[in-house]
Amino acid sequence: LSLCFYLFLCFSTSLPLIMLLRAVQAENVTVLEGGTAQISCRLQNYDGSIVVIQNPRRQTLFFNGTRALKDDRFQMVLFTPRLVRITLTNVSVSDEGGYFCQLYTDDTHHQVATLSVSVPPDTPTVEVELTCLSPRSKPPATLRWIRDRREIPGVVSQQENGKTVSVSSTIRLPVERKDNGAAVSCEASHPALGGQKRVRHYRLDVHFAPTVRIIPPPDILREGDSLSLTCSITGNPLPRDVQWTRINDTLPERAEISGTTLQVSRLSQSHNGTYLCQAQNNYGRAADHYTLLVYDPGAVIETHSAVPYAVIGGVLALLVFTIICVLIITIWCSVRQKGSYLTHEASGLDEHGEVQEAFLNGNEASQGKKEYLL
Repeated sequence: LSLCFYLFLCFSTSLPLIMLLRAVQAENVTVLEGGTAQISCRLQNYDGSIVVIQNPRRQTLFFNGTRALKDDRFQMVLFTPRLVRITLTNVSVSDEGGYFCQLYTDDTHHQVATLSVSVPPDTPTVEVELTCLSPRSKPPATLRWIRDRREIPGVVSQQENGKTVSVSSTIRLPVERKDNGAAVSCEASHPALGGQKRVRHYRLDVHFAPTVRIIPPPDILREGDSLSLTCSITGNPLPRDVQWTRINDTLPERAEISGTTLQVSRLSQSHNGTYLCQAQNNYGRAADHYTLLVYDPGAVIETHSAVPYAVIGGVLALLVFTIICVLIITIWCSVRQKGSYLTHEASGLDEHGEVQEAFLNGNEASQGKKEYLL
């Protein structure tokens, strides 16, 4: 009986703790640097109490949905009785840590959402370390690195060898494939040289994966023509083996490969397809393709002969349209001229009537006419 009572007491005291843990729930978040993080707090049995969200430095970000910290990167996007959610834009590594979701009821309930920021690596760079050494001089020689007429600062060290001094200068250069073959010089100056310099030249040897480009023929290929494709390759070391293939088919029987050039004589439509040139060295592989389409000479002639007929048809249509417009304008002008003629003719009849009336009425009519004219 005492054991049962003890278990009952343990369960009774742990029940508020269970309810406490369930009152607020937070979710951990992982986001890429520069991205947007969503921090969510889930509420259980929310009764309108105060909800506070704090950052890892325990600064209050939001107080019941109202912004408390002046940082525009934080935005309140959702505030409901069950879910509170904020967003953080342009995330950086300094934003990592635990974000506190706190619910103030009779007791304070809180959970922590841990924000982790993932930072992808930048594009790697290759650096070359060069050391210029003057084994003995007295007094110590002065060493200078020169590239493209500009001095490159180096790390200088000296070591005494009895009565003489050994001087070295070391530089580190970031290099790319375009730097292959670039010239770098080390100059040694000394009072004993009388203003002259002793120079050692060095050319950079940068290894890189190959690039491949097929140089296509300039003209349209017809049956009976010859095909010549050249594969232009760069790379260091330069790939020795060049592979020519035809996708989903074998190379034609008359195909000949000479170095980086593929030649096919007396083309026919059976030679159509996509030809592939591939090359590789220790640093990678590259490829380029060319699609061959051999034309039938008869089909080409028909295609070209159809062009003048289309042009002639267009010209005829334009000519017919112009004639119709001219006819419409001519008819319209004729109708206007006829109406104008009839109007003048009626005006003439009125004048004759007035003359006749004046002749019948004698001088009075003449005087009336004179008054009218005045």
